[in-house]
Amino acid sequence: MEQQKKVIYTKEAPNPIGPYSQAIQSGNLLFTAGQSGLDPQTNDLVSGGIQAETRQALTNIQHILEEVGLSLNNVVKTTIYLRDMNDFPMMNKIYAEFFTENYPARTTIQAAALPKNAAVEIEAIAIF
Repeated sequence: MEQQKKVIYTKEAPNPIGPYSQAIQSGNLLFTAGQSGLDPQTNDLVSGGIQAETRQALTNIQHILEEVGLSLNNVVKTTIYLRDMNDFPMMNKIYAEFFTENYPARTTIQAAALPKNAAVEIEAIAIF
């Protein structure tokens, strides 16, 4: 049986800055591309450092999920890439504003560099 994949796109999240999709739906799973703190209107990083970038990245993910009728409650796994692991406590504080119960599984790693010199990039897997 051939698996189908559907490209998901919303104007409420930043346009991809490379040859990739904002998200892909396959079966009952949705995979988002990594989202950084890019403002969807300008495709530039929001100002305000790690907390503002984390808030925008999660808002971008939220908009992608909403495009297909999902919410953050449907997220089962996130992967977070930090430019500096010292930013973990501040990122975690904002993350906890978005995920308040039944937390998804999560991996957080430090990356040597992120596109556009972002402080954080977050990807999510959600279920329908």
